[in-house]
Amino acid sequence: MLKAVVVIPARFNSTRFPGKPLALLKEKPLIQYVYEQATSAKLIDTIIVATDDKRIFDRVSAFGGMAVMTSPEHASGTDRIAEVAKGIDCDIIVNVQGDEPFIKSQMVDDVVKILSNDPKVEISTLVKATTDIEEIFSPNVVKVVMDNEGFAMYFSRSPIPYFRDKWELQTTDHRVQNTDFDVTLKLRTPMGRRPNSQLTTFYCYKHIGIYGYRKDVLLKFAEMEEGGLEKIEKLEQLRALAAGIKIKVGETVHDTFGIDTIEDLKKAEEWLNLSL
Repeated sequence: MLKAVVVIPARFNSTRFPGKPLALLKEKPLIQYVYEQATSAKLIDTIIVATDDKRIFDRVSAFGGMAVMTSPEHASGTDRIAEVAKGIDCDIIVNVQGDEPFIKSQMVDDVVKILSNDPKVEISTLVKATTDIEEIFSPNVVKVVMDNEGFAMYFSRSPIPYFRDKWELQTTDHRVQNTDFDVTLKLRTPMGRRPNSQLTTFYCYKHIGIYGYRKDVLLKFAEMEEGGLEKIEKLEQLRALAAGIKIKVGETVHDTFGIDTIEDLKKAEEWLNLSL
């Protein structure tokens, strides 16, 4: 088995939720939940929190975790873990998001196994099937389509695949204005964005935000310029696909979600209460 290390990027100045890694969930900071879940993974040698803030560094150290300070100039968590990866002797880097308190240790092991079992794989990640129509049409839930060997073909905030012959459509007028043009467009948009008896027979794969990288691929990826598709969808993984990097996708039965807002934190408390 290849040597694998988990790196958890955690910055303090989140736009929507400043100080998020230190936000308390049942009297424990979010970053501690994530760290402790990762420690239960069987295929991981080391767990490191990569942060740009001394308060996060000190809190991680206080609960017995390992943290390193990184540059505050990084544009993304991937850039932050790449800085740490340069100084680590390992084969695989697992990027576990610092705002995913419900990530399972099995999910960490799964992305390591995908890379260890197939030398063609350069990046690994996970998906979960969903029939929830709210999730399918939500731009905040990323969807994935894969080829017959399980390699990602595309990631999108739109519902993919789109069941053209089964999902009812309506036409609406939509006026678009900017300094260069003023035009009315006819848009075909999905009707009834809530469950019904027809839609439950269809599903999409929603992306779970955990990645495994071969170390050399991660370092190469971090040096690439932002791609056109990435700019449009605001999805970093599209930079890898556009460059021909192979992303293998594994399916998990576990569900999770990231904490982006105070409202998400309240939802996480409800999840935690149900699991107790």
